[in-house]
Amino acid sequence: MLIHLYRFVAAALVCSVIPAWAQKDMPEASAKALVDAQCNSCHALTARTGSGYTPEDWKTVMRMMMNHGVNIAPDQLGPMTEYLAKTFPVTGRPAAVLVPGPVKLSMRAWQAATPGSRPHDPLAARDGSLWYTGQMANVLGRVDPKTSQVREYPLKTPHSGPHGLVEDKAGNIWYTGNTGALVGKLDPKTGNVTEYKMPDPDAKDPHTLIFDKAGILWFTVQNSNRIGRLDPKSGEIKLLTPPTPKSRPYGMAVNSKGTVFVVQFGTNKVAAVDPKTLAIREYTLPDPGARPRRIAITSDDIVWYTDYSRGYLGRLDPATGKVTEWQSPSGPKSAPYGISAIHDVIWYSESEAAPNTVVRFDPKTGKFQSWAIPGGGNIVRNTDVTRDGNFVLANSLVNKVTLVNIAK
Repeated sequence: MLIHLYRFVAAALVCSVIPAWAQKDMPEASAKALVDAQCNSCHALTARTGSGYTPEDWKTVMRMMMNHGVNIAPDQLGPMTEYLAKTFPVTGRPAAVLVPGPVKLSMRAWQAATPGSRPHDPLAARDGSLWYTGQMANVLGRVDPKTSQVREYPLKTPHSGPHGLVEDKAGNIWYTGNTGALVGKLDPKTGNVTEYKMPDPDAKDPHTLIFDKAGILWFTVQNSNRIGRLDPKSGEIKLLTPPTPKSRPYGMAVNSKGTVFVVQFGTNKVAAVDPKTLAIREYTLPDPGARPRRIAITSDDIVWYTDYSRGYLGRLDPATGKVTEWQSPSGPKSAPYGISAIHDVIWYSESEAAPNTVVRFDPKTGKFQSWAIPGGGNIVRNTDVTRDGNFVLANSLVNKVTLVNIAK
């Protein structure tokens, strides 16, 4: 559903020519014709709606389309949204299975400043602030948890699609421009943005990014099947191609030795990049249907991944290649997604469970515990960890950033 939504919005932008008749008062029966005129000329709408959305989520989707440049007149918005909500309601999502346990936590959420901003990735900065990429509003957002003040910083290239997010040692905020084919750097003190364009026109969709221990910035280019390396000192970018075609490099993590690990969402593999030689080694997961989407690494250099397609939490030992898996509490259709390691305990979210959940897995005991995200949570694509060991979520369709305070 998550990929479908993004493609639906992007395709709607391309197909946004509105016929003159639709600018006038429009009966409800015309809503289908208007939707067909805007979208079905470019793609089959049913191929982009996934498992559907709630009426509130459809409102957010429409707002995201408008943020991204689609010209929808005020008198069209209501009928179109109502038609989409009736025609494509939520179907097939599993009920969240909440597992009791000993850990206590609380959740606090802040609304993104722009409606339909679609917070994609969160970031817990060193100064205690929380950041998000406003993918459809073309902004980076900053939340001050002490004052609840939310500020958004506009970016340079229009509709650049800010996606991944990371902070450097100087406090600059780096991001990937997923639809702008760039990596950007924001100076929060001045608001100035520096952009680094992809050197290859085929590298169109920078995705996730992370710094290694030497200060080199690594990033994935998902649909272009590349792994990138950017030297912040020189601005030089090198693009590597994984051995497996269409492997769709996705989430990233760095182990204690500086090796960059990448989960490959288009196949059942995990890649490891040697930062010195730039050699890429791929580990094949046992199940051909596995589709790892995000990744975390514990202090023992064990790789943990969320298998979005099969609903599993996975453990890969790079030293031996051994893989161990656990079914996520809400089952095979729960779509585990954003994941982090906090004090060697694994935390992640089930993005298709209704409501979305926060899940804790203790590797020492092999036991799960889970909580429902207030307001449904919809949808946690990535996560981060604060300096004091709390969990941060970006909730795309409810347009929020959530701080999970874990009782110490």
